[in-house]
Order: sequence, then structure tokens, then C-alpha cells
Amino acid sequence: MSFRGNVSRLWVKLTGEPSAFPLESRIFHSVSVMTAVVLAYNVPFNFIIKLPVVAIIDFAIFLVSIYLYYISRFKGRTNISTVAYGIFGNLLLISNYFLNSGISGPTNLITSLLVVLIIAISPKKQYKAWLALNIIIALFLSAIEYFYPQLVPNTYIDRESRFIDITSAYMVGIFLSYYIVTHLKGSYEKEKQQAEEKTRAVEQQTELILVQNQQLEYINSEKNKLLSIIAHDLRGPLSNIQSYLELVNEFGLDLEERQIVESDLLKVTQNTLNMLSKLLIWSKSQMEGVVVKLSDVNLLASLKSTLEMERVLALKKEIVLTYTIDPLITVVADNDMLQLVVRNLVSNAIKFTPSGGIVDIHTEMVLNDCKLTVKDNGNGIAWEQQPEIFSLKAKSTFGTGNEKGVGLGLLLCKEFTESQGGRIGFESAPGLGSEFFIYLPVG
Repeated sequence: MSFRGNVSRLWVKLTGEPSAFPLESRIFHSVSVMTAVVLAYNVPFNFIIKLPVVAIIDFAIFLVSIYLYYISRFKGRTNISTVAYGIFGNLLLISNYFLNSGISGPTNLITSLLVVLIIAISPKKQYKAWLALNIIIALFLSAIEYFYPQLVPNTYIDRESRFIDITSAYMVGIFLSYYIVTHLKGSYEKEKQQAEEKTRAVEQQTELILVQNQQLEYINSEKNKLLSIIAHDLRGPLSNIQSYLELVNEFGLDLEERQIVESDLLKVTQNTLNMLSKLLIWSKSQMEGVVVKLSDVNLLASLKSTLEMERVLALKKEIVLTYTIDPLITVVADNDMLQLVVRNLVSNAIKFTPSGGIVDIHTEMVLNDCKLTVKDNGNGIAWEQQPEIFSLKAKSTFGTGNEKGVGLGLLLCKEFTESQGGRIGFESAPGLGSEFFIYLPVG
């Protein structure tokens, strides 16, 4: 480590860690150390200029400064130390005034410096008291010397000694004043920066809490949705199945009646399985997250078997299902997700289209995307339901053949389409049918 780094570490050890000591305590420690250093210079200096009494006083101040520093830095009694420093410093300056040529010496200069030091290390509520005390002492000493000049002897042996002493005091005062101001300003800026960082951290934490709250609200709404589905949407079909089975078990049905009951039972079972399938897929995507495996997929090859199966289901409702897909179109998609999305869209179209209706699937190129459209001439979507059609707030409705859904199909379509880097939309009018379309990037 560099010399400057070693000095900085030593200074932190002497004055205390910012995390362990408040700013006033660290300033007091700094002032105490600087005072001790200055007095360590002043003691031999005053002996050299033949002021032995002043040198002895400086040595006493040196010892007191070290002691006050010790009980503050290592005993944690900063308040006692600062008050003692102020009182003791003023008493010694009063003595120094009479021992070192009064107003002709450096005492007034040092007295003004002392009040700066004391204010720097004292609590704010003590500032005025120390300032008033300093002014009173300065005026009192000047008045004594003015009215009783014989009490303040001239202790300098020559002009040179006085010049050196006052100049030295001035240099020490300037040095300490500079240090105190820069230290205070630096500490203020540092603590201001730390406060701003803490504020930013609190704001970030607050934002995180808000996001977490939103996530919790979303999870809670999902839970309510699941409970609603389990309690109502699945209970109803299962109750119907139970009723049909009880009917078959308790009454002797002829062949025609049995066929009617079995046909209805098959429809209910198929609807229930379809509902369970969507519910399980959506629940898994919410709990485990959506895992997407993108690759170049030939659109027709991927969807042909799915569309043929849906065509069979459409024929049972006497609905004509047609599809026109360019065999050369390749899209970037997850094959399984793509099939699920298209199957849901086509199933919805069949569900809400009456017998004799038409469901048409076709593709077209739009810039660098492939637009796949599922169009029907069925019931359409009510205007008030359209804004929430892709959300958990979407209400499940019965199809034209009394098919029951769970309201999750289109939400799955939206989540899975966007997970593949695509987008989904629709156009619909009540009584005029619907047109759902997805855009996928071309491979």
C-alpha cells in the first residue's frame, strides 16, 4: 500500500471509524491529535525563545489534550471531554495572557482559534454559550490590561522573539482553521453522499416491496381463480356425471335412452377433460415458469395434425373448418407452444360458432412476420368483455353447444405467444363472429 494510504489508515484509527463514532466525536479526536502535535512543537519552541513558563503551560495542555482524547476515543465520553477541553483551554489562555505579554502576544489570536475549535467539536445547542464566553474573556482581559497595565508584563526579550512567536501562532492558527474547515466540508459531503445513497437504497427497497405486493396480489388473484374453478366450474360437470351414472344405475334404460345418456355423458367428460387440461397447463406455467425452446418450425407441418383433429370436432357440430397455410413458411417458435396456441384459438372458434357455421384458418406475410388468422362467423364477443379477454378477469362462457370453459384459454394463448417473441390480437363484433390472429417472426 502507498504511503498516503498508510497515513489515511492511521488517521482513521486515531480519529475513529465513521460507523462507530458520530461526526462531532471524530472532529474532537482530530482536534485533540492536532493540538497535541502543535504543542509538541510549541514546548521546545518556547524554551528556545526563552519563555520557559509558557513552555511548561504548553506541556500541561499537551498532557490534558492527550488525556481528554483518550477518554473520548477509548471510553466513549466525548461530551465530557469537549466541555473539559473548552473550560481548560480558556483557563490556560487566561494564564497565558498574563504570562506572554497580553495583547502584544499571541493570546488573542489563539483565543479566537480556540472558539472555532470548540464550536467545531461541540453540539449545536452549545455554540452560542461558547461564543459568548469567548467574547467575555477577551473583553475582560483587554479591560484589565487597559486599566492595570502593570499586571501584564512584556515577556519578550527582543523584537525578534515577539515576531517569531506571533508569526508561529498565526501559522498554527491558519493551519488548524484550514484543516477544520476542509475536514468539516469533506465530512459533510461524504455524509450527504451516504445519506443520498441510503435514500436511493430505501427508494429501491420501497419499489421492490411495491413490486412484491403486486406479485402477491397477482398470486392471490390466481389462487382465487383456481378456487373458483375447482369449486364451481369443475364441480358442476362432475355433478352431472354423477347424476347420469346414478340414473343409469337406478333405472332400467332402453337402448335409445342409454345412447342419449351416454352421448351426453361423453360430451360432459370431454369438456371436463379439456377444462382440466387447460387448468393444469396454466397452473404449471405459473408455478414453474414458461420454458421456451425456439427453433425454425415449418408452420404447415407443425399444425396439420392439430387442424385435422379440430376439423373432426367441427364436423360433429356441423361446422366447416378450412385452412390455407403456405407450405414454404417457416417461423421461429416453440413447436409444442405453437400447437397449443393454435389449438386453443381453433377450439374457441368452434365452441362459439353454431351449426352450419364456418371456421377458416389462413396465413399471410406482414413484413418479417407471419400472420396466422383464425376467423369464424359465430357469436362474437360482447363489447364489455373485450378489454379483459386476455386476462384473469375474463369470464368463462358457454358455447353454442353448451360447452363450458374455464376462461384460461386466451390467457394461455397470450402468454405463450409472447414467450415465443410473437404478439396476439383480435377483432370481434357481437353476432358477427371473431377474428383472432398471431404474429410470429419468420425463420
